[in-house]
Amino acid sequence: MSRRGLLAAVGAGAAGTGIAVAVAAEPPAPTATDVVPFEGAHQAGIATDVQAHLHFAAFDVLADDAAGLAGLLRDWTAAARALVSGRPVGEGGAVGGDPLAPPADTGEALGLPAARLTLTVGLGPSLFDDRFGLAARRPAALVDLPAFPGDTLDPARCGGDLAVQACADDPQVAVHAIRTLSRIAAGRAAVRWAQLGYGRAATVDPSAPTPRNLFGFKDGTANVPGADTAALDEHVWVAADDALAPGERWMTGGTYLVARRIAMHIETWDRTSLAEQEQVVGRTKGEGAPLGGSREHEAFDPATLPTASHVRLAHPSRHGGARMLRRGFNYTDGATGLGRLDAGLFFLAYQRDVRRAFVPVQQALAADDALNEYVRHTGSGVWAVPPGVGAGGWWGEQLLA
Repeated sequence: MSRRGLLAAVGAGAAGTGIAVAVAAEPPAPTATDVVPFEGAHQAGIATDVQAHLHFAAFDVLADDAAGLAGLLRDWTAAARALVSGRPVGEGGAVGGDPLAPPADTGEALGLPAARLTLTVGLGPSLFDDRFGLAARRPAALVDLPAFPGDTLDPARCGGDLAVQACADDPQVAVHAIRTLSRIAAGRAAVRWAQLGYGRAATVDPSAPTPRNLFGFKDGTANVPGADTAALDEHVWVAADDALAPGERWMTGGTYLVARRIAMHIETWDRTSLAEQEQVVGRTKGEGAPLGGSREHEAFDPATLPTASHVRLAHPSRHGGARMLRRGFNYTDGATGLGRLDAGLFFLAYQRDVRRAFVPVQQALAADDALNEYVRHTGSGVWAVPPGVGAGGWWGEQLLA
């Protein structure tokens, strides 16, 4: 194939999948710090330091029974062990197999480092139906999210039996991971919807600079630190003493994920005065200090902030001390039909119980948040995220073995 023909083929493939395929520059040599350990008590990609890029995908399961579902998760786990270590997937990899057969690995990550890739899997409420005999094992905390005032959800961007969050410091590594898992799932699961993200909009490292969202404000100032084991135990990980029914105990050590695609009215915000922007958020745009304060991380009384400000309404003191570990990413998906920027925040939050964290917080925000004039929620999903795996273990083993 000519170079022009090759480029045309790549462009056609990208148009058909919605995935941008880029030619990578010469990569740096891999180092030990590129690899995030896959095995552990909890899945990686939650308390892990937030990477620079995201590829998130929700899947509908096509397998006929629990054995088919378990086989898919076993195969995914085996592939994930290779992917996160920077190794090609399958016998022969991308170039070493039978030249007359499709390669086992698609090859676009050849030569790239592991780039701190993490893969995190969740199980949606829709998985716990009659198809797989799992209805009695659905955790009580895995609730279907209620309808919130102002939601403009697109059903094509909601739900999913399974979810996979791929985070990496190289966007092509993250895309390769989801592409690989999708390929392995052929006939057993199909992508329902997906989202690319960049420019992390949260950090779990309090010593790192707080990232900014596309409104220009620091986001996640009071996030749960990834190294604070006490805070993680209190707010993120499901504990054995969480009054779990016998059928729910497989979730011990797991957590719950809520994802929301939040479109931002960028052009409207950009025409808003700085003073009004700060009143809406409840913090200064430069330093990120609470209004009336001077430092980002100083203590403050939320009652001193504007009544409808985002920070006041979301403050843990208003919700029984509930906190979530946030791993949001900015996204830009081109332009809308009206020529406006199709961009916003892909919100990802991990919590011990959705009923006591995300739901009450979002109910308060949806009712009164001044920020609602500038945002709308267009996609949504909730998943139970099982605990991590040990040597030889696989995702969902506690539920399906």
